[in-house]
Amino acid sequence: MIPSMRHVAALLAAVTVMAVPAPASAEAATLVLPAPTGPFPVGREDLHLVDAGRTDPWVPDGPRELMVSVWYPAAARHGARVTYASATESARFINLFEVDGAAPDALTRVRAHARAGAPPLRTAGRLPLVLLSPGFGTPRWLQTSLAEDLAGQGYVVAGVDHNYEAAAITFPDGHVTECVLCAREDKDWSAIVANRAADLSFVLDRLLATPGRWPIDPHRIGAAGHSLGGAAAAAVMLDDPRVDAGINMDGTFHHDLARDLDRPFLMFGAAAHGDPAADPSWPTTWSHLTGWRRWLDVPTMVHFSFSDAAVFGPLIGEEVQPLDGARTIEIIRRYDRAFFAHHLRGTPQPLLNGPSPRFPEVDFVTPPATR
Repeated sequence: MIPSMRHVAALLAAVTVMAVPAPASAEAATLVLPAPTGPFPVGREDLHLVDAGRTDPWVPDGPRELMVSVWYPAAARHGARVTYASATESARFINLFEVDGAAPDALTRVRAHARAGAPPLRTAGRLPLVLLSPGFGTPRWLQTSLAEDLAGQGYVVAGVDHNYEAAAITFPDGHVTECVLCAREDKDWSAIVANRAADLSFVLDRLLATPGRWPIDPHRIGAAGHSLGGAAAAAVMLDDPRVDAGINMDGTFHHDLARDLDRPFLMFGAAAHGDPAADPSWPTTWSHLTGWRRWLDVPTMVHFSFSDAAVFGPLIGEEVQPLDGARTIEIIRRYDRAFFAHHLRGTPQPLLNGPSPRFPEVDFVTPPATR
């Protein structure tokens, strides 16, 4: 079992409990993600992108191919709600993480809010973009709650599936790739992070080259990620000066910072990441952050609280983390929104200045070396 996935195992076992009852309980088995908080409806479009100039490093028999979901503020709630996970994706996710007793189709019962192909909002100005990278082994749709919320607030969000690094990625022709890297014993985590950074830069290239559908502001670009995706957010900022601000949500950095990073960065952790000694990559990276920086920790969260996993359990009466799942998602959304509003929109956010009575769960960490 992949480390730290025991939380997902417990969560999906709980989903199964509710998936088996008689037809009268069928509605209770549907898990609805928290609604986006912003003023705009949310649309989503899936893109199949091919980087013809780069051979895939994990399966080197063709070019690097990616699936990307673009969440965006929509002009109206037109179109059918998007599918969260297909039956194949759900089954392969459960199989990869060896979730005993979970129904293979458990994740098909999750409901999102975005509409497929909804007409994009037309505005006088251009919109900020956030690149979103998921954790290792997990697909882009596990970050739906955060992506939908940012889109509802007026951001374009590009969630990237890094091919052969997720349990299941479905392409338009119907073929589904698996996590080839998951089975390899000799993983070079720095190389994986560097390749993810290249993926994110390529996606940025393509989105900026086609401004007609989403009017993206090339001078307001952010990156965020969970777990290994958080390391990728830092790496792409080092490699690509177009990315203005970044967030690592509970991820070991792996990819050592070769030089100082003078742009805004948020380190947002759970449980163990409140202790600078627990993950040496965090204080090491902190020392290389020479621009605006914050280190936040929520002791009542666990690693997978920074994904939709936070709400699966509580919505059906099971805990995933000590903190209530809906509250967990609220905290993640609120602090990530504040960070991007502050740095991509220039809107001051007092929430980021220090502990808040509105969010007593959140600690501001000061590593010993900086006191």
